[in-house]
Parts: sequence; structure tokens; C-alpha cells
Amino acid sequence: MATKTYREALNEALREEMHRDPDVFIIGEEVGKFEGSYRVTQGLLKEFGPMRVKDAPISETAIIGSGVGAAMLGLRPVVEIMTINFILVGIDQVVSNAAKISYMFGGRAKVPLVIRTPGGGGHQLGAQHSQSLEHWFAHIPGMKVVAPTTPMEAKGMLKASIRDDNPVLFLENLALYNLRGDVPDGEYEVPLGRADIKREGEDISIIAHSRSVQLALQAAEKLEQDGVSAEVVDVRSLRPLDRETIVGSVRKTNRAVTVEEGWMSYGIGAEIAATLVDEAFDYLDAPIKRVAGREVPMPYSKVLERAAIPSADDVVAAAREALA
Repeated sequence: MATKTYREALNEALREEMHRDPDVFIIGEEVGKFEGSYRVTQGLLKEFGPMRVKDAPISETAIIGSGVGAAMLGLRPVVEIMTINFILVGIDQVVSNAAKISYMFGGRAKVPLVIRTPGGGGHQLGAQHSQSLEHWFAHIPGMKVVAPTTPMEAKGMLKASIRDDNPVLFLENLALYNLRGDVPDGEYEVPLGRADIKREGEDISIIAHSRSVQLALQAAEKLEQDGVSAEVVDVRSLRPLDRETIVGSVRKTNRAVTVEEGWMSYGIGAEIAATLVDEAFDYLDAPIKRVAGREVPMPYSKVLERAAIPSADDVVAAAREALA
């Protein structure tokens, strides 16, 4: 088992899948000669050539649409969109085509398409480039939406996404690219649709996804200093959502905090809270607390940006309210 960064794990998954299956190809802006805006596709053009690593014009509609068409014809495209914010330019291809074609054709047409894209704030990229919009796509029937947290999961879930016959939005938070972690040797997949208990606990469940899991783990360590045993649940897959694992954790701990970088209204935490009320209400000893980003366009100022994004201290404060 080797230690790799999150971006290295993604690169390794792409390389291995392209060797395994000649129908896998990559298309996106600057994925070839420039080797990707975040160097995830580094070295792949040289190794596989321009027929399988395709630099595309600056048109998200054309990029995603090309991926949808190629997938319908039997290929397995991996589309890279430079940031989740740019998917808004081509969102009709995602919502009206990728997500619906299999249903509209009675399953006779499949769209095995992966859309890789980073999101999240904290890098002074301004209001239009720092959004967490994964909950939009998790709302859409026909899509799968995943958000791996660790390098091990990044590699295993990307492999599983490429092999899936459904369109998958694969979210990579910008703050995770340099995160290091153990990645198993040899072939493996991490199945989609399953949450993971990152830390066992007895007193409260902290439920999060993507970068917010790191905040949850930091908060759990701080709470431990006060004698509080916090369980951290990494959602990992937003659609399908592993409700069974989430509900099982809260039935054990009797308290819950949800954490997300996106806005609170109509967010992932709202769906989780509704699930807990439906399926674990009698087990709750306190109201569910929700931690999320401030409901403002992301400021450019570093101080204001930091204030707009949840911190580990925010998670600790919410947990203490639930425990009071």
C-alpha cells in the first residue's frame, strides 16, 4: 500500500481504466497538452494519444453533449469540466439528456458518462467560481452523484463510476487535491451508494460529505477532549443516498449534526434531516443541528471568505448545542 495524493489517485484510476477498456476516453478543456487545470490528467495524452485524450473547445454544452452522444454509441467518456460552476453553461445536456435518455428509451439506450468536476470555496476565486452545487444534481432522477473524501475512495469510486452504465457526477473538492492517504495496491473498486463510518462514536453522529468530512473529524477530536464520543459518517454518495447507514448511526447515538459547505436552504443536510425525522424520530434526544455555508455569494476577501465557509469550530458548537 502506497501513500498518494488525491489527484495522484485520480490520475492512477484514469490510467488503469484506459488500459483496461479501450472504450474509455477523456474529453475536456486543457486535459491534454496542458495536462488538466489541476494536473489530474498529467501524462495521459503522451501515453494514450489525442484520440483518447481530447482537448475540447471552450463550450461546456458541446463537451457534455459530445460525451452524452459518445456514451449512447457505446463508448465510456470521462468528461472533465474545469469547475462545477461551468456546468451551468451546459446544464441542459446534463438534466434533459444525460439523466433522462435511458428512461425515455425504455432502457434500450444507456449513458455510461462520468462528469468529473471540482467545486467548493476557500481559494479566493470569487462568487462565480467557489460554489458547492452538488445538491442541484443530486435532485435529478437518473443521475448518480458521488463525492469521495480520501485518495483511496477517489481512486476506487472513479473506477466504479467509469464502469457504471448510468451518468455519474463525480465531485472533487478543490481543497482535497493535495490530501495524502493510503491507496491499496492492485485492483479494487469502492461501490457507489454506500456511506462510510469514518470514526466510531456513541454520543452524537456528525454526518458530512467531501471536504466537510475533514471538518467533522477535526471537530470529533476536539469533542473527545471534553469526553464526548462523536461518530463521523461520510455520506460519499449523494444519489443514491445510503439512508440505512445514516439512520443506523443516529439510532445508536440519538443525536445528529449535518455538515456541508453549500448553502443550508434546500441542501444535502435538509434531505438528511428529513430522512432522520421519517426513520429515526423516536430515537432522537435533541433537535438535529445543521452546519452549512453562509447564504451569500462567496466573497473574494480572504477574511470574509473564511467567515462564509463552515469551520471545525462551527461543527463543535453545533454538537454542543445538540448535547446540551
